[in-house]
Amino acid sequence: MTYVVTVETCIPEGTPEMDPLQRAGAVALIEDGFDAVRAVEAPGGVQVGILDSIVAVHPEGALLKVFVDAPALEPAEDSVRVLVDELLERSELLADWTIDRCEVELHQDLARKSLDAAEGPDAPPDDPAARKARHTAGAGDEGTVAAGDADAEGASSRGRLLGLAAELRSFPPAVFGVLGAEDDEGDTGGDRFAVAPVSARLAAGALVHATELLVAELFEDVQVLTQEDATVAECEGPLWHLERLPDRYALQYDARFARRFLVTVIAMTTRFTDGGFRRLACVAEGFALRLLIGRATTVLEREGLLDDEVGAALGAFAAHVYADTDHEWLYGDAADGTDEVSPWAGLGVELTAFGSWFTPFQEDRYVHPSAADEPEAAAP
Repeated sequence: MTYVVTVETCIPEGTPEMDPLQRAGAVALIEDGFDAVRAVEAPGGVQVGILDSIVAVHPEGALLKVFVDAPALEPAEDSVRVLVDELLERSELLADWTIDRCEVELHQDLARKSLDAAEGPDAPPDDPAARKARHTAGAGDEGTVAAGDADAEGASSRGRLLGLAAELRSFPPAVFGVLGAEDDEGDTGGDRFAVAPVSARLAAGALVHATELLVAELFEDVQVLTQEDATVAECEGPLWHLERLPDRYALQYDARFARRFLVTVIAMTTRFTDGGFRRLACVAEGFALRLLIGRATTVLEREGLLDDEVGAALGAFAAHVYADTDHEWLYGDAADGTDEVSPWAGLGVELTAFGSWFTPFQEDRYVHPSAADEPEAAAP
């Protein structure tokens, strides 16, 4: 079974950020290390195959996506941790780097297969939270981890999300339902929401963190479709997000579409973080936003931070972005008279034709050139 293991590595604390030349060197060292390995033995003697890897280095470390063939989730995670540990230790320049996270982030299909593959008295529990706790408890020295360490990990996750919130520069606290905090139009949100600032910051930080995850996972979707030369409907490999788009067009979601959609996500979220966002630009951005909010929700659930107030903050954010009055095409009956049913059908949302998903709503809306429709040939 194929798993994708995410590894976050960091340079030593207090070390200056890497410059472009150092980052290029780190990429080369890590990629060369992966290229030299075809399989690794996980604790317990289980053989795990190394299928592929993606290395993304940033000034403070690297984000790795490692594709492995393993019988279950635990050997996949354990083998990759062992492998990355060895790769770092063998390189003088990377020996002091640390591994901050090493885990499989399963979508539902892979999670179900992993559970089905485990049998007997040692089978992991069905509940994902209990499963994660059991696996974490077995990862420390002598197979135990103090409860205080788990509490510290939760506090660290909360602090990390709170620290990321400031990067969502296009959206002031009022967008997340914080009363008394005016947005650019002087709207304090009335009495629809009453969200504490810290809950709004958690929601904002989760969106920033989810952006990184969503982009990386869509890269993987593009890679799978490209390798198989298939559409989503024909694809046999695991996909993170593209199969969550409307099923009726699954035969049209090929690698080219996936690349356009990925670029759209990057363009939209860049406007979120650079302060330049004003309105959704096209239908594809509406779907991208839906996936982003869903990913942020998963992040908060995984860290045990999704309470009613944080959920209300995400709801206020979604209502603000989707309720732009210039986007009346999203609400009520479909303007083009089609019978399309969208993922937001419960909100009265309809879709326009598939061929116009990347077409700007108006001339002043920005769609990245790599995602935009190809210009029509001039008439002879």
